[in-house]
Amino acid sequence: MPEIITIVGGGLAGLTLGIGLRQRGVPVTVWEAGIYPRHRVCGEVISGGGQRSLARLELLSRLQRAETCPAQSVAFFARKTQVPVRALPEAALCVSRYILDDWLAHEFQRLGGELRSGVRWTGDFGQGIVRAGGRRAQPNANGWRLFGLKAHARGVELDADLEMHFVPSGYVGLCRQAGGEVNICGLFRSEAAVPDLAKRWRDWLGGPADSVLHSRLAAAQWEEKSFCSVAGICLHPQRATQWTECCVGDALTMIPPVTGNGMSMAFESAELAIEPLARFSRGDLTWSQAQQEIARDCDRQFTRRLRWATWLQWALFQPRVCAALLRVATRTEWFWRVVFERTR
Repeated sequence: MPEIITIVGGGLAGLTLGIGLRQRGVPVTVWEAGIYPRHRVCGEVISGGGQRSLARLELLSRLQRAETCPAQSVAFFARKTQVPVRALPEAALCVSRYILDDWLAHEFQRLGGELRSGVRWTGDFGQGIVRAGGRRAQPNANGWRLFGLKAHARGVELDADLEMHFVPSGYVGLCRQAGGEVNICGLFRSEAAVPDLAKRWRDWLGGPADSVLHSRLAAAQWEEKSFCSVAGICLHPQRATQWTECCVGDALTMIPPVTGNGMSMAFESAELAIEPLARFSRGDLTWSQAQQEIARDCDRQFTRRLRWATWLQWALFQPRVCAALLRVATRTEWFWRVVFERTR
């Protein structure tokens, strides 16, 4: 009998890994502390290699027929400064996590996977157990605390399918969603304790009074139930080979949200883990061999991407450097395309 694989965390990486294993006949149980459907802090854009991973798993074409919409253009703003709208080198796919996670959960169950939602895993992470959820919260350098906010709204007009607005305390991304909604998701930093987000989230997401972002959202009709937040974010890049546990998705490492590549890395890391875990389940690899193969493949896939993303994240929090980068991006297409390619 094949060895069962237990996946702790039913987000993008955990469910996609579970689907890939079930496609190969591997018995899988996914544990998820939350329930479906629900909103999560996320840019809600799938770009780069993530779409190719979904295509190889025969999920992309079916997902595109769900409540999704394509993204083909992007624009950048800093207060009243705007970089001209650019065509994305490769079209992206916008989809709400409220829809996507629930869709993946049903697909996993359709394939015969066992899903235990609303139940928190309390065991260890030994043989046959994959950590696919739970960010590794760590202190941030120089005393800064990072936190993320997200909400959907209607009545928001965009110049491009994707917009990135840089504000003094962070940045806010806007993207079109199916049905006329716009996802508004921001990453912010604070030297003091994280503020009362439940009361002030509109102020943080709305931007300074003299910014394009503020005028964009002046007439926004906020979907109150879509608001969610997350704190204790660590964006220091982690190498997979440093972990003794088998990890995928955010449990492995996080990429700065400005890259728009976090969802993609979840799908890619899940795909990289499928074959080694399937071979372990059949008895063709030891657990240690499977874990090490997954870690090496993930480091090979993500190390350069994370290095560029870390540099970009640092630059965007330096006002003068950020302004200089925007000036370069305004004058040349080359800079924008290089950054896009290096972070994917």
